[in-house]
Formats: sequence, C-alpha cells, structure tokens
Amino acid sequence: MSQLVGGEVLARMLAAEGVEVVFGIVDGTYMGFFGSFEKHGIRLVSPRHETSAAHMAGAYARLTGKLGVCMASNGPGVANILPGVAVENGEGNRVLLVTSSRRSPIAYPDRGGAYQYFDQAGVTRAMTKWSGSVPSFDRLPELVRRAARISWSGRPGVVHLDVSEAIMNGVFPADDLDLRPPTTYRRTEPVSPSAEQVRQAADLLRTADRPHLHAGSGVLHAAASDQLREVAEALGASVTTSWAGRGALADDHPQLLPIWAMDAVNRARSEADVVLVVGSRLGETDWWGKPPYWGAPGDQQMVQVDIDEEILGLNKAADLAVQADAGRFLAALASELEATPPTGAGLRAHRDRTAELVDAAAQVRAELDLALSSADRPMHSAHVPTSCLRVFGDDAVYVFDGGNAAVWANFFTEINRPDALLSTFKFGMLGAGVAQALGGQIARPGARVVCLIGDGAMGFHLQELETALRNHLPVTYVVLCDRQWGMVKLTQAVGLDDLRSAIGTDQTGTINADFEEIAFDEVARAMGCHGERVADPYELDAVLRRCIDSGLPSVVHVDVDPELHLFAPGLEAFKAMHQEPGA
Repeated sequence: MSQLVGGEVLARMLAAEGVEVVFGIVDGTYMGFFGSFEKHGIRLVSPRHETSAAHMAGAYARLTGKLGVCMASNGPGVANILPGVAVENGEGNRVLLVTSSRRSPIAYPDRGGAYQYFDQAGVTRAMTKWSGSVPSFDRLPELVRRAARISWSGRPGVVHLDVSEAIMNGVFPADDLDLRPPTTYRRTEPVSPSAEQVRQAADLLRTADRPHLHAGSGVLHAAASDQLREVAEALGASVTTSWAGRGALADDHPQLLPIWAMDAVNRARSEADVVLVVGSRLGETDWWGKPPYWGAPGDQQMVQVDIDEEILGLNKAADLAVQADAGRFLAALASELEATPPTGAGLRAHRDRTAELVDAAAQVRAELDLALSSADRPMHSAHVPTSCLRVFGDDAVYVFDGGNAAVWANFFTEINRPDALLSTFKFGMLGAGVAQALGGQIARPGARVVCLIGDGAMGFHLQELETALRNHLPVTYVVLCDRQWGMVKLTQAVGLDDLRSAIGTDQTGTINADFEEIAFDEVARAMGCHGERVADPYELDAVLRRCIDSGLPSVVHVDVDPELHLFAPGLEAFKAMHQEPGA
C-alpha cells in the first residue's frame, strides 16, 4: 500500500497547476508541504514578514499570468498576512493562500483557550473570493481542485485553503487518492463572446459619431494590449485607461489620453456617444461611470465587456453586456471591424476629434514639465520619476507605492508596456511596493526593477532589504524623503481649519504628521546593500546608474522639497474622485 504525506499531495497538485514558486515563512506546522517542494520543482522564497509574502505572490501573478502562491502558519502567521490578502484581493491578482492550523482535536470545537488559534477561514473569508478548510486527508484533493477552479473563474483574486498540521504533516494511505490534471476539473481556455454580441458591438462602434474606448486592468490580466490597439486604430477612437489599467495601451500611442491629462480624459468620456468599456468595474477612481465625467444614460451608449458577470452594468447601465475574456472579445471585434470598417468620412472625423483631445493632453504635459526646470536643493519631486524613466528605460518594471510618491510617479512617468507597472491602485496601501518589487524581480529575473516610495511607507517593511540581498534580487528603491506623512499633512492643514471650532480646540498646525529622519542609505549599507543619498537633481541620474552597476539591492535616499512635495499634481481631481459625481 502506497503512502503519502498530506503536504506532498498539496505540493504535487500545485506543481500540476504550473506553480514554480511559493512565498512564505517556514514553520513546523507545514514541513510536509514545503519539504516536498524540491521534489516537485517548486522554489520557496521566504520574506521577513508574512504580509510581504502575499504582495510578492500578487506581483508574481500579475507579471507572469500564473497562479501566485503564498503561505502562512497558524495563528500569528495568518494574522500577519491578512493586510496583504486584503490588498491583493482588492487589486484582482490571482493568488492562492495556504495556511496551516492547529490539530483538529485541539481547535475544534473552539474550547476558548487554544494556543495560537482563531477562526482563520472565517476571518479570511471576508476578504477573499473563497475560503475553505480541509476537514480530512481524503478531501484534500477535492478542496484543492475547488480552490483552483474558483481562482481561475471570473475576476482574479485571492482564494484561501486552510489545512491542519495533522493533515499537512501526517502520513496517509494513497492508493485511492483522486489526483487529476487541471483540464479535468476547471476551465483552461478563456471565455469567448458570442458572434452575435461581437457583431452588435461592432455595429454600435462603427456607426458612432464620437466613439471612445476605456480599458481597465482586465485587459492586462488577459494580455490583450495588442488586440486593444488593433480595435482602437480601426475605429480612430480616443482611448483612456483606469489607473490600474495603465499600460493597456502605451502612453505614447497617438490615440491615448493619459490619466494625468484629466480634463482631456473627462471630456473624451463625457462627450462620447458610444463607449466600449473592457475589463473595468468603473469604480470610484473612474467616478463610477457617472456624469459629469461620463455621458448621461440618454446621451451615451455603453458596451461593457468583463470576465465577471457580476460587474456587468454594476455602476453604469450597459446597453450591451458581454461576459467574455478581454482578449477573446477584442480579437473578435478587431476581425469584425476589419471585415466591415467604419466609413471613410466617419473614420476621418473620429481621428480628427481624437487628435484634438491628444493636443489638449500635450498642453497639460508641457505645463507639468515646467517643474523640471527647478534646480533647487532639496530637489523638486518631479525630478525623481523623470530621472528613473531616463535611466531605467521602458523595459524596466516600475513599482509605485501609495501616497504622494505614487502621485508624482504617475504624473511624471510614461508607461509604454503592459507588464511595466505594479502598484495598489485599488487599495492605496502604503509599503506594499517594497515586496511587490521583490515579487516583480522574481517574475522578471532579467529586468531592472525600481520602486518609487515615500519615506513613511518605506519604514513599514524596511526589513525586506535582507530578503532582497539573500535572494540576490537587485531591486532599486528610490525613497522620496520629506520627513512627514505628506498627503495626510496637507489634508489636516486644510481640514483642521474648518473643524477647529467644531472640535472646540485652539490647536494649530497638524497632528503627529511629522517624524524624525531615517538615513535610508546608511540603513541599506548596514544591511549589506548599496546605499546613496542625493539632494541635487543633476546628480540623480549618476546615482541611479551606480545602483544598477553595483548589482546589489539598492536604496537611494532622495531629499525632496517637503513643502512642494505636499502639492502633488491632480489633488483637486483626487478629492473630487472621492465624492459622488454630480453632487
């Protein structure tokens, strides 16, 4: 009679799913799991904090298109990974979280005094696509299959499987174990649209007076950028992306209105008579698809395409709702438009209108770039992403952390590839970029990876520099240092003036928004990495090149003007974004 360790069954099934890397901190409760990795061609990458494991898995999944896997041990390990789970699920990255739990006789039923125990599946269920527990060894394959099936269906996100240490490390008879290939239990081909829906969409778009295309992160997940470009060029239509969809069409494409040209973006969306929305929920950062930023229902028709049926027509009524993979739909639509293209006169009109909008965006670009004339020390924050783009180039992977650093990065960096940007556009999590950069480097081992992050956020996970060094990951962290919670400080400065009388205080200034300096370059060198400090904008390029040449994980401490850093571009639009449109 053959026997298998429970953890090896899990490892074997993940290997069959194409898993090559698992991110997590080792623990005795799942030795049977990670002890089987080498046998099945799986690499274990261990960070210094569990939440980093989730971010690494999410970044890896985003850039490879594969299933990202992370693990956390019972009790404290699971508690530590939860922030990363919430973020990666919110960002829509395909991740499997495997957790261990206490031995069933100890934990179930809850006796109220078990050590390192809480309802892990119950807590995690609220922030994932699905969360389940394995009650017995014989059901382990069934529930792994279910987790994988849910993971690959609909909108990507996090699924969670909790396995007790008794199952993970136990030895069980395996003669009757039901192990099957993925093709036998889940869809392995993308969902295709019906020919009739494609024809209807083509008819609406080719006869529109002012067609417009809007691409969300679903286009990136489907690797459908080429197909999007073909449709856009066939129609001559203007194109926008969601913040999370940056790179779906290159910023330098002559039909794209970049996210930083907000007036032109709003005009394109609001004036269009037919919009094609692909892979976007039209959520808060897209003003819910509502006027005045989008056309009114009676004036604007919408074709919405999404892999998740629940998203169709959710925030903006769809005149044609199509559940399909973005790539399959756009490829079919491009073929339909090629067979019966828009009329010559109509196509010229579309292109003329788009060119006018692009010209308006170019004027915004020229105005923004005036900041680059500043030679002040400490430097203007606009110099930092501009210099990074110049040195690292289009082929790099850029990671934008949250807060003001992300705003400056987005407004002064061109993204011209679909796999060039990692961030937390839907969650805005500070500090996630530290580990996202590591996951990005593992996904793209030959690429240059650079993370733009604020000094407040860098302090969240500074310890992962050791992870980078230990795993030979030459990531460059560029830390914009203003010694304050910049976005919070500005909000307080404005908001407290209005609230002071209501609160009943004479307190002036801001509340706990400043902190002492951390010399990040010195910390990096103390940890065996490359570290430099710079305040002169004309020295930054050379500093970044030395980071690359070092071959080591690098940290650049950049002194930026603390006052100017507060006033990141687009602040008014950012404030309006969080209000109900039309209010």
